[in-house]
Amino acid sequence: MKILYIFPHPDDESFGPAPAISAQLRQGHEVHLLTLTKGEATKQRFRLGVDKDEMGDIRFKEMQCVEKTLGLNGMTVLDLPDNELKKMNPIELENVIEQQIHDLKPDVIVTYAVHGISGFEDHLVCHAVVKRVYCKLRDMGISYPKRLALFTRMGEIYTDGKFRLAVSQEEDIKFIEQCNDDDMQKFNDALDCYQTYKEVIDGSGVRNVTTKDVPFEIFGENIERRLNSIVDGLRS
Repeated sequence: MKILYIFPHPDDESFGPAPAISAQLRQGHEVHLLTLTKGEATKQRFRLGVDKDEMGDIRFKEMQCVEKTLGLNGMTVLDLPDNELKKMNPIELENVIEQQIHDLKPDVIVTYAVHGISGFEDHLVCHAVVKRVYCKLRDMGISYPKRLALFTRMGEIYTDGKFRLAVSQEEDIKFIEQCNDDDMQKFNDALDCYQTYKEVIDGSGVRNVTTKDVPFEIFGENIERRLNSIVDGLRS
């Protein structure tokens, strides 16, 4: 089946869901990535001495490395304003995402859970808008996407004074992607693509808190047991 991950920034796909993406590709699914911005507003641009346009180009090239490393079936990187999605007319943002969904016709779309894991504002906006588009398409009777999965974390809230990662309640987690050593290697290799972001990656501790068990919530479905796969119960 066809899966579309939708995130606001470069590196969002690698900060946790990358092992699941690798596993789903290994299982034979077609996996695509939609990134709303080029991540040009990162403060790393000051360290590098580049402006936002140059930073966006640098990060796009790093994303091309990720595309190749993970073996994605397709990747689209938009140029919406990084760190300013909250300032956009949400209807305009919805229309952009809806058009991308119509172009690809995915069976499953994936974005952040409601807490955005890190709580970054662009993450929260992305969750709300993607969920709104999903509900709209379902109400219209369109056959795709069939499912909205929400990438999350489970267990204890992680914080080291710099980063605070939110988690979902155990009862809200409806599927856990079981990844293997190869998937974890792909995760680490994908993170390594972001050479300009190495300082942030190392400071985040993401390599330590990301495990072979990648959890997801499932929105709007009455699921009484944990699913066996992200497409469990869906018809082709």
